[in-house]
Amino acid sequence: MRKGRPSRTALKVALAIISLGAKPGMEKLLPPGIVQATAELLVASGAAGRRTVRWAGSRLALSVYEAFDWMLPGQFEAFAGRKVFFERQVRDGLDAGARQVLVLGAGYDTLGWRLAPEFPNVRFLEIDHPATAHLKAKGIAAMGRPENLCLIAEDLGKRQLVDLLKSNATWNPHARTVILAEGLVMYLSPEAVSSLFCQCAALVGSGSRFAFSYFARGADGRPDAGRWTGLMLWLQKAVGEPWIWSIRPEELGSFLERAGWRIAPELVELSGLRGVEFYAVATNRAYER
Repeated sequence: MRKGRPSRTALKVALAIISLGAKPGMEKLLPPGIVQATAELLVASGAAGRRTVRWAGSRLALSVYEAFDWMLPGQFEAFAGRKVFFERQVRDGLDAGARQVLVLGAGYDTLGWRLAPEFPNVRFLEIDHPATAHLKAKGIAAMGRPENLCLIAEDLGKRQLVDLLKSNATWNPHARTVILAEGLVMYLSPEAVSSLFCQCAALVGSGSRFAFSYFARGADGRPDAGRWTGLMLWLQKAVGEPWIWSIRPEELGSFLERAGWRIAPELVELSGLRGVEFYAVATNRAYER
């Protein structure tokens, strides 16, 4: 992210969700209410104008997204599968006794706003870079912020997550928690990713889960996004949001163990729409599904 500017990637993903809402049959896959809530949030926050949001929901916008899908084959529709995956992790985690949900790099995602009223005894916290978080907070305030939804504007590159949450009076480090990092870790340095997982392990109670998406590492050591990886890496760097971190899927288990987590492939339930990203779930200590 360019210094002081809201995330372009977060806006791109939000607009893609609105466009997916115009695709016949996609309403059966997307989480209920997500398209309308995303459109309302973008306008209320000022992240996008009404004309842009209306265009994003048109068949023309849908055709444009599909025409450029060759760059990241399957990724456009996979945004729907990604939203389903992360919402399912939250719901399953809450069914298993979690009482906190922490969303890292939340962007313009509406999961917390949509689920907080449904689960009034659960604390939802979102953390994102101030440039994006301040816009989102403006939109959420206009839409009506649930009392159990806390939005935190903080640059985790400047402040440790463990210090931030330990100073938050509402955070319970002993509670079973669901942590989400959707489309986040690929933008961080290897040191930052390792530190993030270690800090999260020290901040939650037994039986917590950490769901995240990531890129597999290619033979050249770079994130592998398919045939046009070189072009995508250049484009991401050009907009100031480069892809940095990746890992070979077979190495993920040992990486997580060093950070205090256990890979839990049995908890990964996909819709079949994965695109170029991989999804994973980690748990800490004993876990009962």
